[in-house]
Amino acid sequence: MKIISKIMCALICTVLISSTFSCGSDDDGNIIIPTENIVTIASGDTDLSLLVTALAAADGDLVSVLNGTGPFTVLAPTNAAMEAFLTANNYADINEIPTDELQQILLNHVIPGQITSASLISNGSGYEQTSSTMGPDGTSLSIYFNATNGVVFNGTSTVSSADISASNGIIHKIDTVIGFPDLTTFATADPNLSRLLEGLTAYSFDYVTTLQGDGPFTVFAPTNAAFEDLLATNPDWNAPADIDETTLETALNLHVIPNANVREADLTDGEVATIAGQISIDATAKTVSDGADPANVSTITSTDIQTTNGVIHLIDKVLLMPILMSRSGN
Repeated sequence: MKIISKIMCALICTVLISSTFSCGSDDDGNIIIPTENIVTIASGDTDLSLLVTALAAADGDLVSVLNGTGPFTVLAPTNAAMEAFLTANNYADINEIPTDELQQILLNHVIPGQITSASLISNGSGYEQTSSTMGPDGTSLSIYFNATNGVVFNGTSTVSSADISASNGIIHKIDTVIGFPDLTTFATADPNLSRLLEGLTAYSFDYVTTLQGDGPFTVFAPTNAAFEDLLATNPDWNAPADIDETTLETALNLHVIPNANVREADLTDGEVATIAGQISIDATAKTVSDGADPANVSTITSTDIQTTNGVIHLIDKVLLMPILMSRSGN
């Protein structure tokens, strides 16, 4: 380890990498710059031996990639996590996994940039982007983190050992291999979409099956606050399942553009066809509206949450007014 002054460390961190880099310190308050990179540290950790084997076996020369400058944040499955993955997928060993698939699995555990556990905890929850390109047309996948009770990724994988500093990034050990997310993954993992999930699973709907299909779909996903605003308009509505089946089904369909992975950069002004009918998009204002008179305008609050079979944009109102108006005879 090389010990230098705090001032020099701050200068190096600012100039050479990024403002997110954090240097460790010893008991005397001196700053310690790690000299070993991610691959070297993982290779020396017996609890990560299967991960190291996988990195060498995968396409894409991932060992060289993670020997690079970075910085990278690596979510490193422990041996127990890797063994559980192999068993669950009926692989006798890592060599049975197709090497191109293995590459993408591992890249789904690599986030560009350096993200400490303190940063995740400070933010509470949110989305990052991994290095996996399993999204439609080779787009990079999103990953959701929730740090309200430990740090959990995509609702399934918990950090068991955090902030293992390397010269080119940081390692967080995790207890489960993180699978590729589909559109239902984030509806399940993100508590801010729990009302939407209630709607998707109400009645005899087959939305879960549909949104786990090939797609691609573009989903304008109303947040919990959006649903609460809607429920407040009718004294008989306390949950999405209280909305009658036809109205709820049509409303959910109004939020889904089929056969398209429309990211923020691809949004254009004008009408677009959803499963239930036309909605209007104002790309500059980042709004979608349902065509009612007056229009029910919803703001897009977060964009480009990318999955393997489509993209999610969060919105702050449920697009429902045309349905209510048509059912009331207006």
